[in-house]
Amino acid sequence: MQKKELLSQEKEVLLLLTDYWADWEASHAIVGINMVPQYTVKTIALDKESKVSIGGLRVEIDYTLEEYQCFDNLAMIILTGSFSWGRDNNEIADFVKKANDSNIPIAAICGATIFLGRHGFLNNIQHTGDDLEYFQDQLINEENYNGHEHFLVAQSINANGIITANETASLEFAREIFRTLEVYEKEHIDLWYEKFKNGISG
Repeated sequence: MQKKELLSQEKEVLLLLTDYWADWEASHAIVGINMVPQYTVKTIALDKESKVSIGGLRVEIDYTLEEYQCFDNLAMIILTGSFSWGRDNNEIADFVKKANDSNIPIAAICGATIFLGRHGFLNNIQHTGDDLEYFQDQLINEENYNGHEHFLVAQSINANGIITANETASLEFAREIFRTLEVYEKEHIDLWYEKFKNGISG
């Protein structure tokens, strides 16, 4: 009975997937989130077709964007890098904007940060992504991106409800997600990060 009560209180964290998504980039985050009773990770995509990761993992989809209309139980949307962010993703952008306008935190890493920039989410906040030159080269002709002065070379940045990270920053990405969701106490998050970043010593 107690377990059912906990499940009924779970908030959802959506892992938004496209074809050839980068499975390693959100792995630390989604494992940590799923280990606590207050959250559950669900997958969402444009359609119900299973999505294959760069590492060859085939993942089933829980929701389509069209199905997910109510954000009352939504705690965060996570977007990983993928080989598909260069395509027309206006429907995804509309969904993310609706969530962002509803004050739902958005977390994006690697190529997903370019997607956010392309659709105007990063114009007025500090953000990061992969190599600065590459980032700017990808967005130089994008009329919706004018946030160049807000780009910082960093592993991960959390600003105004949007977390961004570069492709080497899966640990920092997870740490900012944990902090935002308050998955664990701050001291526990810091210890977890130290252990996985620098290894076990002594």
